[in-house]
Amino acid sequence: MKSERGYMPKAQSVEWETPHDLFAALNAEFHFTLDPCATAQNAKCARFYTKEQDGLAQSWENEAVFMNPPYGNGAGNWIAKAYFERDRAKVIVALLPVRTDTKWFHDFIVGKAEIRFLKGRLKFIGPEGRPGTATFPSMIVIWRKTPLERGVPAAPRTCRP
Repeated sequence: MKSERGYMPKAQSVEWETPHDLFAALNAEFHFTLDPCATAQNAKCARFYTKEQDGLAQSWENEAVFMNPPYGNGAGNWIAKAYFERDRAKVIVALLPVRTDTKWFHDFIVGKAEIRFLKGRLKFIGPEGRPGTATFPSMIVIWRKTPLERGVPAAPRTCRP
């Protein structure tokens, strides 16, 4: 169903669970220890913070962080937090919508993190447990701990979820 402007209607929720197969592939590579923006129902790590625990206010020091932040207006806060925690955490990996027109993309990602664009549209798991296809492209963004580990490739790479 399209709105009068020709766009898909806004989602009822900003909390969509990461597809299991995508998380499993990333976890095999990075061995995550913390999911800082989760619910008890969709947490991907044994250690996680809920909205009430406010992962933005917590330290991510010495953690291998996976985050799929809420994609609403507050997404930029999570991305800024990841950028500023990058030297304290072991690694921070984020599943994000491709939003190259945003301030946060240019301030905290371009030239500062590795970007892996995902082919196709992801099928997230909705709040009621039903899958839903994203209406936008997605990317994996990786912030590394040390300058040597931050070797940002000259061009972003594309990978299959």
